[in-house]
Amino acid sequence: MASGAGGRTRTGSTRNEGTYPDHASQGYVGEPGIATDEQAAGWQRVFEAVHAEGGRIVLQIMHAGRGTHPDINGGRRVLAPSAIAIDNKTFTEKGEQPYPVPEAMTTAEIRAAVEDFVAAARRAIEAGADGVEIHGANGYLLQEFLSPAANRRTDGYGGSPQNRARFVVEVVTAVAQAVGAERVGLRISPEVDLGDVFETDRDDVLATYGTLLDQLRPLGLAYLSVLHAEPGGDLVQELRRRFDGKLIVNSGPFGGQTTREQAHQQIEADHADAVVVGRPLIANPDLVERWRGGHAENEPRPELFYGPGAEGYTDYPFLEAA
Repeated sequence: MASGAGGRTRTGSTRNEGTYPDHASQGYVGEPGIATDEQAAGWQRVFEAVHAEGGRIVLQIMHAGRGTHPDINGGRRVLAPSAIAIDNKTFTEKGEQPYPVPEAMTTAEIRAAVEDFVAAARRAIEAGADGVEIHGANGYLLQEFLSPAANRRTDGYGGSPQNRARFVVEVVTAVAQAVGAERVGLRISPEVDLGDVFETDRDDVLATYGTLLDQLRPLGLAYLSVLHAEPGGDLVQELRRRFDGKLIVNSGPFGGQTTREQAHQQIEADHADAVVVGRPLIANPDLVERWRGGHAENEPRPELFYGPGAEGYTDYPFLEAA
């Protein structure tokens, strides 16, 4: 499983990163969306290009929650489980600015957010995506509900592990019912401190995520993707058992760039059914061919990551041109 790709592709499977379901949930300048039919039409061209090369593509749907700013989301409100700001700054059209204090979502706004995820998933599938991945990780809205550091609610969506898991269960269940569970994956990142989620109590983490996966298990989702420093550790493997389905592991920023050998080791050790690869795929549009044949790889140019243009994104050479 590969994460992050642009331009021409010859990979077996690709995932786009971070596509917002409604305009207010946009978390980054220049982030793509699936909030309108016009955006869906643009994605249709991408899906067709991937399919023409024999690939498959899953669109990741991400609501940034409190991880945005009015100068990013077009002056719209910033919503979150509770009115607690991220203690950091974000890059906006006007430069770096502190994250604002978000507004605590009402029950009606929570229901509306569920419907936004459903509408976005339908647009993606109707446009030709092979599936959608619900982003419940990295400190964005869904993980904000899961985390006791970001969720201080006293209603049915806060307090106990079961209540904090409720919103994620509702989102994933509604999307699965709308487009088919076999086309839906979920990404989580327990214990990963991104966006001030601070999940530091292992017992609470296991109770919260275990409850979440116990409720999702009967759906028969396509996969669970877990970002964690120890994919083969007790926590991830216990969550795998609770999910009882296909597991994709992602070491993300821990331990550097994932190599072909490291990916094979994870599979051979039976830590997962697939491994997420990001940086090598950005630098190698034909990564699958290179890994299959044991060919040399282009080196990523991190100084160009997150840039607005083609340089460092779609201009890495293919194998025959290297």
